[in-house]
Amino acid sequence: MPAVRVRIQTEDFDLAAEVAALRAGDARVGAVCAFVGTVRDRHAPALAAAPHADGGASPVSALELEHYPGMTEKAIEAMIDAAQQRFDILGARVVHRVGLLQPLDQIVLVAVTSMHRHESFAACEFIMDYLKTQAPFWKKESTPEGAHWVDARVADDAALARWGIRAGNAAR
Repeated sequence: MPAVRVRIQTEDFDLAAEVAALRAGDARVGAVCAFVGTVRDRHAPALAAAPHADGGASPVSALELEHYPGMTEKAIEAMIDAAQQRFDILGARVVHRVGLLQPLDQIVLVAVTSMHRHESFAACEFIMDYLKTQAPFWKKESTPEGAHWVDARVADDAALARWGIRAGNAAR
């Protein structure tokens, strides 16, 4: 049975257990690269320097993520396939959480194995850039002023464009 490459779940994940499962029994693995994204307050640095310097943004108290089951997993599987075509990797795993998350909660894991570190680093970054702009997730931030949907960011589209992939998700 092939290893599970993509999981969408509400519960937290254990980085060590995920990496161990990805590496299991493969003596060719010489490198593992893992990225763990956490829920953060995007407005915290601006607020710490000068309250409301970012146009009145308020601290994020929660983040809620929604997705289309089946469609989201299929899209992420295609991203891993694209990474395997571009890079000499042995395996990859993406775990993404959905539901209501609090600041500092783990939200996403991208882990990649290869024989050499360069391929793992590049493939991990590629998958994360791809995931950030093309995975069908919807994010809603809660602040003291209320909840609002998070728009795509130009910087995320630019990160994916480095790999020769045009996204065009962000409002210009």
